[in-house]
This record gives sequence, C-alpha cells and structure tokens, in this order.
Amino acid sequence: MIGISDVAAAAELIAGHVVRTPTVPSPGLSDLLGVPVTAKLELLQRTGSFKARGATAKLLSLSDAQRAAGVVAVSGGNHGIALAMTAAALDVKATVVMPRSAPARAVGIARDAGASVRLTDDMDGAFSLVTRMRDEGLTLVHPFDDPLVIAGQGTVGLELADDAGDLTDVLVSVGGGGLVAGVAVALRARRPDVRIWGVETEGAQAMSEALAAGGPVPVALSSIVSTLSAPSVSQLTYDHVSALVDDVLVVPDREAVQGVLDLAEHAKVWTEPAAGCLLPAARRVLTRVGGGARLGLVVCGGNATTGDVLRWAADFGLR
Repeated sequence: MIGISDVAAAAELIAGHVVRTPTVPSPGLSDLLGVPVTAKLELLQRTGSFKARGATAKLLSLSDAQRAAGVVAVSGGNHGIALAMTAAALDVKATVVMPRSAPARAVGIARDAGASVRLTDDMDGAFSLVTRMRDEGLTLVHPFDDPLVIAGQGTVGLELADDAGDLTDVLVSVGGGGLVAGVAVALRARRPDVRIWGVETEGAQAMSEALAAGGPVPVALSSIVSTLSAPSVSQLTYDHVSALVDDVLVVPDREAVQGVLDLAEHAKVWTEPAAGCLLPAARRVLTRVGGGARLGLVVCGGNATTGDVLRWAADFGLR
C-alpha cells in the first residue's frame, strides 16, 4: 500500500501540470441536503476530470526509452481523455483502448489530442487488448492498478484536507478504485477522524462485490455510467479500500442521473453520472450518521454532453 509520503511526492511531481481545483462551500447543496456541503471541483481540470493527476504522475516518471516506445491505456472515457491530452503535452506517443460503449465525445477528444484510439466490443475485450499491447513493448498506464497513479489521484485528497473546512464525511465515486484509494490515504493521514464513503452505481459495483467476497472478483457490467465500469477492481485498490474506507454505497443509474440534474440546478455545475451518484449516496450517509454531519463531495468529472444527460433523463422519466 502507498503512504502519505507517496501522495506528497506525487503532488510535488505534478505541480504546474494540473489544476489545483477549487474546494468551495456550496450553499445550494447545503440547502438541498440540509447540512453544510463542501465540493471539490475536479471537473474543472483541463481534461474534465481528476484522471489528469494520475496520468501525469505516471508519464512524468517514464524513462527516455519508455517515452520513445509509447504508452497505452484502457478507458471507459475519462482516463483516455486524460492520457491523450497529457501525453500530447509531454510529447509521448499514446494509444487508448476503449469499449464501443464509451462516450463518443471521449473518443473524439482522445483522437483530436493525437492519440491512436482502438475500439473493442466490451470492456473485457479492451483490457485484453491492452495487456497484449503492453506485452509488445508499450508502457501500460493503468487507470487504477498502479501505485503511481493512485498516488497522483490521492493529491485530490491532499488538497481537500488542506483547503476544506471542518468535515465529518467525504464521499468519493468508485470505478476501479484508484481515486478513492488515493483520497483515503491522504485523508487518513491528514484528517483521521473523517469518515470516507465510496459510491458506485448498480451494474458497476466492482468494489462492493469485492468487499463482500473478500477480494477482487469479476462483475457483470450493465450501468450506463461507463466511467465507473471496471470489470473488476485490483488487489491494490481493494487492499486500500478495505483498510481505509468506511463503506461503499451502491445507487441506481436513475438516481445518479437525477443527481446530475440536481447538481446543475442547486450547485450550478455540469457533471456526469459518475459525480451525480454522490447526491443520493449523501442522503443515505445522512440517515446513517445522524445530525451534525458536514459533507465533502469529490465532484470527479463533467465529461457528459447535454445530449447524453437529456437522453438519460428521458429514458428514466426525469425532468
């Protein structure tokens, strides 16, 4: 497992390459939820999500030979965007493998940034292709199964600990678990009394199923939230979450999409369902911890188009 020194080293490494995103009280969300809410606005990274942190930490650690050979990544959307844009900025050749279910916008951004994009029928196929390309000599920039990437994502928690007021509970979205693992390392070191909650959507619940099974297990993916849809977590992220996170909550896709609408209306930010799922989860946390809670929400990304959200809202009968 990584430690706070690894996260601090990653923060120093990536400084100047990523945005120190705002950590702000949200009066609108505080009124909506009935308790003080602070939002960490990772959707304001230039890549639209926190993923730039881990990708930057990994790419800056490469040897000259690795940079020359190029890198490859598998992604449901945001990691691919981050890798493509960061690799372009650092003059590293990148290949991004995505399932065909990945958002068309993410595919387009990765291509426009100069990455070679390979599409597969599903996420399992994407992971298989990336493994083959790694074996052929490309450096794998894994979205979560890499200590450097986890340390990079952990800088979110470091900034939250430094910039937020007094918090009792922090909610973090979970796909493969890299973000929540890194944030948990930082918060356990800097704010050890804070409760940490992971949040998944139904049909993308790799971490909660791993916790129930006592280790990583393959899961069937059916969630619309492609950016949370890892076919399994890794032993590395499982170890961090099982040791450092209080619980992982699972919410339906419909509630995650409603959360996107609520964040737009009440917080005045345009997010994606991977962030929208935090609001229904926050309500569940409040029923469990009772009064006096002060919530921190890691608003992880905003890479959803208006068309995507309107279509999902119509499919679920939301307004």
